Amino acid sequence: MIALSVLTACSEQQSDMTLSDLRVNYMADPVGLDEEPSFSWKLEAPGRQRKQSAYRILVGTSPEELQHDRADVWDSGKRDSDAQLHIPFEGDTLMADQRYYWKVQVWDETGAPSPWSEMATWSSGLMVSSNWEAEWIGPSLELQREGMQPKPWGNGIKKNNTYVATPAQNYRKTFSLEEQPVRAPLHVSAHGVYTVFINGKRVGKDEFTPGWTEYRKRLYYNSYDVADLLQQGENTIAVIVADGWYRGMIANRRQSYYGKYLALLAQMEVELPDGKREKVLTDESWKFSFGPIVESDMQGGETYDGRKEMSGWDRSGFEDASWLSVESTDTINYPDAGYPGIPVRKVGEVEPVRLTQRAPRQWVVDMGQNYAGWVRLKVSGNVGDSITLRFAEHLNEDGSLHTRNLRTVRANDTYVVGKEGEQKWEPMFTYHGFRYVEVSGPNDLKKEDIIGVVLGSDLEHTGSFSCSDPLIEQIDQNIGWSLRSNYFDVPTDCPQRDERMGWTGDAQLFFGTAAYHMNVAPFFRKWLFDIEDGQFREGSFPSTAPRVYYRVASGWGDAGVIIPWELYEMYDDVSFLRRHVPSMERWMAYLDSISPDGISRMGSYGDWQNLDDEVPIRVFSTAYWKQSAELMSKIHTVLGNAEKAADYKNLTAEIARAFNDSLIALGGLVEGETQSGQIMALYFEMVPEERKPVVFGHLVKMIEENDTALSTGIHGTRMALEVLSQHGRSDLAYALLQRAEYPSWGYQVEQGATTIWERWDSQKREVGMHEDSTNSLNHYAFGSMGEWFYSHIGGIRNGGEGYKHTLIAPEWGGRLTHADVSYTSLRGTIRSNWTVTDQETTLDVTVPVNTTAEIILPIKESVYESGKPITECEDLRVLEGNGTCKVLVGSGSYSFRWNGGM
Repeated sequence: MIALSVLTACSEQQSDMTLSDLRVNYMADPVGLDEEPSFSWKLEAPGRQRKQSAYRILVGTSPEELQHDRADVWDSGKRDSDAQLHIPFEGDTLMADQRYYWKVQVWDETGAPSPWSEMATWSSGLMVSSNWEAEWIGPSLELQREGMQPKPWGNGIKKNNTYVATPAQNYRKTFSLEEQPVRAPLHVSAHGVYTVFINGKRVGKDEFTPGWTEYRKRLYYNSYDVADLLQQGENTIAVIVADGWYRGMIANRRQSYYGKYLALLAQMEVELPDGKREKVLTDESWKFSFGPIVESDMQGGETYDGRKEMSGWDRSGFEDASWLSVESTDTINYPDAGYPGIPVRKVGEVEPVRLTQRAPRQWVVDMGQNYAGWVRLKVSGNVGDSITLRFAEHLNEDGSLHTRNLRTVRANDTYVVGKEGEQKWEPMFTYHGFRYVEVSGPNDLKKEDIIGVVLGSDLEHTGSFSCSDPLIEQIDQNIGWSLRSNYFDVPTDCPQRDERMGWTGDAQLFFGTAAYHMNVAPFFRKWLFDIEDGQFREGSFPSTAPRVYYRVASGWGDAGVIIPWELYEMYDDVSFLRRHVPSMERWMAYLDSISPDGISRMGSYGDWQNLDDEVPIRVFSTAYWKQSAELMSKIHTVLGNAEKAADYKNLTAEIARAFNDSLIALGGLVEGETQSGQIMALYFEMVPEERKPVVFGHLVKMIEENDTALSTGIHGTRMALEVLSQHGRSDLAYALLQRAEYPSWGYQVEQGATTIWERWDSQKREVGMHEDSTNSLNHYAFGSMGEWFYSHIGGIRNGGEGYKHTLIAPEWGGRLTHADVSYTSLRGTIRSNWTVTDQETTLDVTVPVNTTAEIILPIKESVYESGKPITECEDLRVLEGNGTCKVLVGSGSYSFRWNGGM
């Protein structure tokens, strides 16, 4: 019987479909996974209409088993299904600290099997706190207070509390191994942030680990396999721990917001070739010393004294007799889980474009790009010379740094020369938001002596946008840079001043834009726990996550409902809803308790940064309440809770009715008579169908009478272009987008912006920088309309199930003659590439394997696809619309052409 099965399998014709990009919980070959794994893959195949009809997953504990198509952990068997995302593991209970191997085979639309995929892996973490054997360690409390020196706040600002410069802590442990290990999982956490070295080599590329959390409720650990860094004989593990978010300056609050004392936790289990296992754990056998990092604060900056370097301290053979013992403590809880997101890493470099000497031994360097990170410096000097770096986003008229908008942040890095000859240095535990660097101290400085190091959460890029208008392209690039600068473990508002908080409202507004640009699923998977951990006892969600700001606000707190839903829609992952629906229910109960008559009593910051055109708060809050209620109905429908879905549907209708009766005048003006009020009423579907034309008409009139410009804040701006397109006025949307006069995105570009500003008037041609210190030049909220570039210029929109179905409906307009837009979904790359000339219009479309697309063409006659009339094409289906033509296609590449411009 077995022999017959083998012969049958061998005789099957093999498919030319192949698998790639195997993922476990969104990640390739993750290490330290504490959650149940789920499996995803992409498919590639030539031709059109290609589909998966079945799959089989094998999971094993050794590659040898899988190479023989055997699985000692889980064999899903052949499953007749086209599913390729988030397939749940259904084997027996997984072991902690174990490496697993897996591969996939699929069957195509004809029933032919594909070759097996390449083998992929994941490693489980410790999984439960009882598997921790290491001890939390640190220097004595008395030692932790040593070396702390008061320093002034930035810009000469006086505060009741004192800023204190605190040194980083160095730890080391030497141990021996009988053989070269085959595997060595290392798990590390800290109160503070850390960097690990083994035998003098850095472990991993992650920065600021284990990330920022609500430390009083949750702490993560990070995992690495360090077998390649270990050796037979003597080995040394070394760790530097600094303040980070835990003890450093947090937002505009204070230092030591979470705790006063740093601590380290590390556990490594070394597996030798003979099967033996040895453990290296933090305990009181470790040693400690202060080192050359004499100050390290994420806002204040870093001071490195090269004279205090300890050459070889992170390797064996170092004489550590003068180092001090550590103390262990059992007062700190073990970490809750392995880090579930994507850590901050170095994600790029920039070279300076201009260097100006302002005084002897002082230069101002223009990096040409506003970004978050630091600089790598190459200098020569005498022992004891200090090189000071100051950072800013803008220059004053005299060429000096403009630092008012940094507020209390000093943003100073200092390097003290420790030895003769050329030295290279960059900080380790601070970061800045800047374009300009003032360098003071070196005898000489050349452009090649300084390199910008860009930092941010290392998210996978998924979007590509180009078009025939350089202005729109630059706006898109500015949006991308603000995204990169502010997705920094949490979605911060700005990277330069004393704030850098995870504002929930800004994040929910920007989600759609961010999700086109990058795969944000693992980033928000982590941050949703931060939101939930910050939820107040009465059920309200915080304005910032982690919660360091205590005010509650409509449009901000609603992020706790909006973002899980948008994640589900974007990635077809119901786990976001299942995990967080209890906290959403508490939020909705809170809103209901304070709004008895269908009009919300919730407070808010409102349409932040509008131009003297403020939406009344009850208009604003009621609209968001209706949005959350409507999403809760959809969420419970997805989760199969029909009764709750119906209750929320009724609530949605009640709120909309109350809004329409109480807040929209008979003539169609929304209370307050603001652009954003009209926009929100339409965007959130608060207006009955028969009243929409008059409400929309008022919006158009308001915009046109305002010199075809917006007066909206961050909420209205997010919705404006979408509302105009929905009501047939994409021409007006293009006019706003391509406007170069104040206020507009184009005006920012004309003023030299390389990122998105916090305010429409952050910098004005006539007066320079706005006098308000709440003025960031790198703040993504006003870039939240960037999704319109993908969804309307490119026309790529999610048609359901995480782009299993795609709608492609470009909106030709403005001065554009060409656009090339692509989005790489979890299923593959979708592309829309169009060109318009006086003679003809072309649209080239790419649709991933195992998906379908609905393509809307603005003409229904004389359309050709790959040179043939579309009515004669057998591998697509044509449906005529009202002056348009709808084309239904499967996977593949398609090229449409018709005569005449648009």
